[in-house]
Amino acid sequence: MSIDTARLASWTGKTEDAQDIVTPRLVQSFTATFGRHLAPHSPGEVPLALHWCLAPPISDIGACGLDGHAAKGGFLPPVPLPRRMWAGGRIETQAPLREGDHVVRRSRIGDIAYKEGRSGPLCFVAVHHDYTTERGLALRERHDIVYREAAQPDASGAGAPGPAGEGEPADLIWEIEASPLLLFRYSALTFNGHRIHYDLPYAMGTEGYAGLVVHGPIQATLIANIIATLTEGEPIRLDYRGLNPLIAGDTFRVKAKRQADGSVRAWTEGVDGRIRMEGVHRPAE
Repeated sequence: MSIDTARLASWTGKTEDAQDIVTPRLVQSFTATFGRHLAPHSPGEVPLALHWCLAPPISDIGACGLDGHAAKGGFLPPVPLPRRMWAGGRIETQAPLREGDHVVRRSRIGDIAYKEGRSGPLCFVAVHHDYTTERGLALRERHDIVYREAAQPDASGAGAPGPAGEGEPADLIWEIEASPLLLFRYSALTFNGHRIHYDLPYAMGTEGYAGLVVHGPIQATLIANIIATLTEGEPIRLDYRGLNPLIAGDTFRVKAKRQADGSVRAWTEGVDGRIRMEGVHRPAE
């Protein structure tokens, strides 16, 4: 496939503003979805990682692509590769969000990189977000998106096996049921129309996965919150990356371990004991 990298590069630096309000209903819905797997927070403050539910892109249903996402070529560059995935990123908390906050998100397209991987062409797009309230900057984030070509008919959908995590020592372990209900609720909270999270025939037949796929930000939310639980709420400086799709239907684990250098490593682990997403929190010096 021929990709016009110069045209894609012209999207670098493009900005977009969006705004939303942290409503009591959103806080209640988010808390009910993740239950006890959220870090403790002070009265009036909202749970960590709720920002991913704020100001989601909203497009007319007729303007969505086959995969359920909004058509590309608006804010995001028109990458001519059909499969879009949450590859990882970085979040830095500055101040907690509070119920009732009016939040403005300023987004900017950063690096756009094209690579030839073992499984075919890949295009990485970095999107930078600043979330501010009336009190100032609350959170800074880099979101890494990867685009891939269509799944091959004989693809397993599992990708290369992630590193083994089973038996690795951890200071804190959570067990989560990766149910279709969890995926449905999170898709609703984030207005995420990506069909890999709710349309089983599409997820398996078109995109080649072994089942419904657990959202990347669900895993990142749990990783951030288990770290914040272990560090007793210090500001989060988390770099994370997805290693392999996490398929719904089984119970998975979220684990965190303090490191000798003061950082905290956390990861999600599938039923096979292999790591699906991992992250490292390094406290500010």
